[in-house]
Amino acid sequence: MDVKTSTPLLQALAGVQAGAPTAGGIAQKAGGVRFADALDSALQSVSQTQFKTAELQRQFQLDVDGVSLEQTMVAMQESQIAFQGALTVRNRLVSAYTDIMNMTV
Repeated sequence: MDVKTSTPLLQALAGVQAGAPTAGGIAQKAGGVRFADALDSALQSVSQTQFKTAELQRQFQLDVDGVSLEQTMVAMQESQIAFQGALTVRNRLVSAYTDIMNMTV
């Protein structure tokens, strides 16, 4: 998948690579970016995209000059794709957590 064309969530997570665990047990990459911070930033980006889309929809409904149907529909699709990406990452994290919890020690 090309990071340039993916959702903001996937773009933020693509920059995080598993490295050596820190004292807190959270993996960091060489630059020191924590996975939790990258995930938080990505989720905020998805939320901001949804907020901007809602505002664009409102402006279109109020017939504000310069807001077209095409622009609104593209923003809605981008917002939906970003949300689906976030949902997929969440599902994978839950699945990984479940698999780890079901391992026998």
